[in-house]
Amino acid sequence: MGISENPQPEHPSTYFVTDRSSQDEMNRLLVQDQMLTANMGGVLAEQTDPASFRRVLDVGCGSGGWLLNVATAYPSISLLIGVDVSRKMVDFARGQSAAQQLSERLEYHTMDALRMLEFPNAFFSLVNQRTAAGYLRTWDWPKLLQEYWRVLHSNGIVRITEGDWLGTSNSPALTRLLEIVLAAFYQAGHSFTSTGDGVTAHLAGLLKQAGFENIQTHVHVQEYRAGTENRRLFIEDMRLTFRTVVPFLEKWTRLPADYDAIYQQALEEMQRPDFIVTGNLLTIWGVKSPVPV
Repeated sequence: MGISENPQPEHPSTYFVTDRSSQDEMNRLLVQDQMLTANMGGVLAEQTDPASFRRVLDVGCGSGGWLLNVATAYPSISLLIGVDVSRKMVDFARGQSAAQQLSERLEYHTMDALRMLEFPNAFFSLVNQRTAAGYLRTWDWPKLLQEYWRVLHSNGIVRITEGDWLGTSNSPALTRLLEIVLAAFYQAGHSFTSTGDGVTAHLAGLLKQAGFENIQTHVHVQEYRAGTENRRLFIEDMRLTFRTVVPFLEKWTRLPADYDAIYQQALEEMQRPDFIVTGNLLTIWGVKSPVPV
């Protein structure tokens, strides 16, 4: 693509993790990426003909794991591009693709999707976005979806995955932490309502408003219980999330004086043999139909 990288320091972002360059955040994204793909049954499990895609864009690609898995699973896809606002994440992703000898088909660029996507019109056949509510405010969605429309070719697909803010668990401390995070995200404008489905319930309407058609959804029911690899990944994700999110919580809500005690109690409760948590992950996709003459 020949896109030049900006040598200047990273500009501020709306991402809920203040220190995007921390090792905790890198580890959290690696764990989350692995967990999400497993819960979704693979990289493009709900798509009827993934091998037909030719150019794929992953927005907010993080550590680049999803694109690496797509490139491996579908060698017919000729170009896969990831963009992320964090230069550290982009550098890491490039290193991973080089290590797996996939650099000829994989590109990663430091880019703020909320400003613009620096790609030609009608260039991609698929635009993918996973768990972007961490940096998207409610008023950011329309403009970003219009950018997705612009860079997709006719009959191209936009694919978005978001989870409900709250799940159901038998850990009172975990439930309390999730409620605190939801309150902060709502106050900061990342959720349309103060309920657990404050993002997922609005995605279909947003895609329709942006002009996408043939909108379809698939709900992935997540369940984490003792003795499973998913439970281990979930606990690690929560351990890192509730640590890295503290500056965001302090900015947007009143952090309880006993937050650390609640955090430690949640870690203990999640290790119990009877621990279980369930939640929903929604994948929604729509088609850019040919513009009528």
